[in-house]
Amino acid sequence: MECNINANKSTCNCTYEPCSRKGKCCECITYHLKFNELPACVFPEDIERTFDRSFVRFSDYVSRSI
Repeated sequence: MECNINANKSTCNCTYEPCSRKGKCCECITYHLKFNELPACVFPEDIERTFDRSFVRFSDYVSRSI
């Protein structure tokens, strides 16, 4: 499967500007999982801006959304 970096970038909500993985979703997911984190795309913008991408933060977000 070919990676469509430009299309991926158009929906990427990551606010970390020097990120070399923008648009490269498989690299991004692999990187964040190494640190027990999830990528920005699973969080709404207000949480993403905190850079707390932990599983606990995601769980709290999902729990409040139900």
